[in-house]
Amino acid sequence: MDLSQAPADVKLAVDLIELLEVNNIEVETALSALAMVTADFKRKQGNAVKKNTSSE
Repeated sequence: MDLSQAPADVKLAVDLIELLEVNNIEVETALSALAMVTADFKRKQGNAVKKNTSSE
């Protein structure tokens, strides 16, 4: 697959994997950090939904 034709989320995932691998980040450290990032973005997503719902 030509990465230039890939969806934005796939491109971002490839970039993140490369960043972690190039910097020799341990698997457990990467997974822990990614879990924190996921939780943060889910919280932000929830806040955005609440904000949009309350403004209707």
